[in-house]
Amino acid sequence: MTDKNQLLRLVVRFVEDDPLRAARYVEILDEENALQVLESLSPRELTKILFLFEPAFTTKLVFAGEPARVVPLLEKGGGDVCASVLLSLPEDKRIEFLNSMSAELRDQVQEILTFPEESAGKVMKTDYTAFHMDSTVKTAVAKLRARAGVGRAPSNIFVVDGDNKLVGVIKMRNIVIASEDTFLKDLMDSNVLTIGPFDQESEALRILSDRGFTSLPIVDSQHRLLGVVRATNLLGDAKETAAQDIQKLFGVGKDERCFSPVMFSLRKRLPWLHINLGTAFLAAAVVALFEDIIAKITVLAIYLPVVAGQGGNAGAQSLAVVMRGLVMREIPPHAVRRMLIKETVIGVLNGAVIGVVTALLAWAWNGNLTLAW
Repeated sequence: MTDKNQLLRLVVRFVEDDPLRAARYVEILDEENALQVLESLSPRELTKILFLFEPAFTTKLVFAGEPARVVPLLEKGGGDVCASVLLSLPEDKRIEFLNSMSAELRDQVQEILTFPEESAGKVMKTDYTAFHMDSTVKTAVAKLRARAGVGRAPSNIFVVDGDNKLVGVIKMRNIVIASEDTFLKDLMDSNVLTIGPFDQESEALRILSDRGFTSLPIVDSQHRLLGVVRATNLLGDAKETAAQDIQKLFGVGKDERCFSPVMFSLRKRLPWLHINLGTAFLAAAVVALFEDIIAKITVLAIYLPVVAGQGGNAGAQSLAVVMRGLVMREIPPHAVRRMLIKETVIGVLNGAVIGVVTALLAWAWNGNLTLAW
């Protein structure tokens, strides 16, 4: 590095007096020189500056170095810093770096990175675009051009402050039409709707659907930007969940596919077929209770398919409504009892009305009032 000691002294001075400016200086260096600068900082100085790098630069920096070189830098910052940086990495790269950490730090980081199933953090994406509020439009456009072709084209740009806390959002259209010397803080909309990583995935989907957003930023307890959850990803998850629910509805394992091995499909299907066989025998036992009456009035056998068909149709109607409610998250846990009572009442009323209509039709067909009853 040219005049390395002088540059190091400059960076260290800025880290103490103006960490944000120090971060900007480091970001203009190539990865090798940037790593050398960071390796020379004390843990306190490093912690100050790591959170101020733009996410894309941090990711590029981590990719540029071997775990044996980068992990000691991350360890200086502690578990929160490690988790924040590793969150932006692909799964395979993240595992590689986790395996290079000490057991104590690894456990700490994994605890931070482990989000519950069906939480917003579980479906969060880290390939978002964020810039610091003191950056200009010219700087932002130059960096966006440099990243062209890498990842998806952003529709919104997030704006963070000196502590990497989310302070605003800018539509890409506003970036394009703004003057080059305009600061991003003068363009941003500070009214940003956010969600936490431990909030329910269904809540994120509800907000995106109600507001018509394409993405929703996820922030931690300190309001630092962690990632985004996108409508396209949630819709894809919803479709997959719905497909699995339909398969389970018809007694097929959620993991089975069209070309799954034969033995795998048999193991998934046979248990449900045995359960269905048991319920069929229960229905047959009910019919057997009226065996003597059917033997005396054989015409009753004609109406057995009618009764069975109407019962199946009524059940399918109820099942369709309830399944839609489950898929669309319209049935909260506290409303399950009310939903069951409602469907039971509808079932009884449907049975009474259809029974009367069937009796009238049977009377008109056979002319036998006893049969109709």
